[in-house]
Amino acid sequence: MIRSLFSGRTGMTGQQLQLDTIANNLANVNTSGFKKSRAQFEDLYYQELRAMGTETTGGSQVPSGIQIGLGVRPTSVQKIFTQGSLTETGNELDWAIEGDGFFKINHNGEDYYTRAGAFTLDADGYIVNQNGDRVQPEFAVPEGTQVISINQNGLLSAKDSEQQILASTQVTLHKFINPGGLRSVGGNLFKETDASGAPNEANPGTNGLGTISQRFMEVSNVDVTEELVNMIITQRAYEVNSKSVQTADKLLEVANTLAR
Repeated sequence: MIRSLFSGRTGMTGQQLQLDTIANNLANVNTSGFKKSRAQFEDLYYQELRAMGTETTGGSQVPSGIQIGLGVRPTSVQKIFTQGSLTETGNELDWAIEGDGFFKINHNGEDYYTRAGAFTLDADGYIVNQNGDRVQPEFAVPEGTQVISINQNGLLSAKDSEQQILASTQVTLHKFINPGGLRSVGGNLFKETDASGAPNEANPGTNGLGTISQRFMEVSNVDVTEELVNMIITQRAYEVNSKSVQTADKLLEVANTLAR
């Protein structure tokens, strides 16, 4: 019964983490470029009361033995980098990645990566994200620019009213062997880690990278219906784990009254 108290507690703690993950997904359902998370769990150590294959007094072997599990623990909260839907905005500085890849952003002198392509211009004419961090490679839109265009393969051009190119550059995308190993730092930014591996840089549409769609935004890949179903499952799982704690408590209460 003591084991069941602690096993039930681990179950309640695990379901709380699951609910926290679901709540964050739902909170970011309208966040551009957001990628949903999934909590993963594993069972804990087993207390072995009778080993499998133990020889009995009659000379035969125990076929299954007795092992009592001691609960569950979370192992990771994994980002799921499936493609989000694209929505047309009409803004020439809204760029969506259709396929794999990340834009590179310079934030406080460090490189970060993002799927959110809702960009704008700062006071110096540089293309930046909503926090003022410059898109890499840096590109300053010259005076007299009337049209900013970027094609599917990342060729970025600033044109005047007569469609003459005033300046241009090549925008590249970055791909990771294990994008799930990226560290989320907020602000729609991800940081490279040892688990993610080093980024592979290439032009959009090459080396397995996606293409860029101008005047589109990638919306969150959160499926509200799926998250609501997961929330119901989590709620019921929390309830049954709390019920096991309550039942073990009642049995201990009965045991404590035997001496009366």
